[in-house]
Amino acid sequence: MSMYFTKEHEWVKIDGNQATVGISAHAAHELGDITFVELPQVGKTVKQFDTLAGIESVKAASDIYAPVSGKVVAVNNKLEDAPELVNESAEEDGWICRLEVANAGDVSALMDAAAYAEYLKGLE
Repeated sequence: MSMYFTKEHEWVKIDGNQATVGISAHAAHELGDITFVELPQVGKTVKQFDTLAGIESVKAASDIYAPVSGKVVAVNNKLEDAPELVNESAEEDGWICRLEVANAGDVSALMDAAAYAEYLKGLE
């Protein structure tokens, strides 16, 4: 399973034609205590980098963008009652949704973990 990142700090894990999406640990840390996650509707179709969901913290509200094009096939309902899961486990239990990937070539526009780590260094 490969993991990729966007410049907007989303991550995506690709497994066959399924993509699990969330925000990076860096983004969760920057946002501070997350108070609400606006989950997308199952069945929603998105293009790469379209707004997929929303997230609110004590510091800010921001959009979550789709790292790849596809159709939402599942959402992490645990986040409705426990949005802090994103803070506690941003890149595992705090996932936002799963997409059925429409175009496997979309990953070419994303960064792997090493490239993302380099990108973060440039932001400091």
